[in-house]
Amino acid sequence: MAVQEQPTVAARPTLSDERLVSDCLRGDEQAWKALIDRYKNLIFSIPIKYGASREDAADLFQAVCIELFSELSNLRKAGSLRSWLITVSAHKAFHWKKKHRKQQGREVADTAGDAFPEPAVIARDFIEAAEREQMVRDAVARLPARCEEMVRLLFYEQPPVPYSELAQRLGLASGSIGFIRGRCLKRLQKLLEEMGF
Repeated sequence: MAVQEQPTVAARPTLSDERLVSDCLRGDEQAWKALIDRYKNLIFSIPIKYGASREDAADLFQAVCIELFSELSNLRKAGSLRSWLITVSAHKAFHWKKKHRKQQGREVADTAGDAFPEPAVIARDFIEAAEREQMVRDAVARLPARCEEMVRLLFYEQPPVPYSELAQRLGLASGSIGFIRGRCLKRLQKLLEEMGF
């Protein structure tokens, strides 16, 4: 009987949320690492959208991860994990913002003009935008290593990395960057289409 080999953390980007949740519930530490790695940017981005500093966003990130750890077994449908994380992150960010405003001596009633609604009425547009952002992150993570690194350097770095530096980092000729970038973006587009983006 052949022993089935468990995928490494590096191979887990292709595993479904359902599989990762199942592995986490069985106590698989590698699955926890992969799950947090998959959603860390999503969780972190929501407090930033609410105006949190990077330090406060990091604290809120930890609070969401603790809640995930304690509530994962109560999640009714593992396929809704992303939506659950968005909702929990938005709730925590909203309450942080409310507390932060009180500490600054602002009127809580002033939040009526805020761009962010109370957690009970989180705008569907907000949730959909966060889900689309996560789909892009997931698709980028599924690209071949060189394409993933190229996309991150070109589109996630501020300011974007110049082609000459990009070529040096990736060990490519400067003249080939545009062609390879085009191929990588086509792969990314195909992945996004397969994911329903």
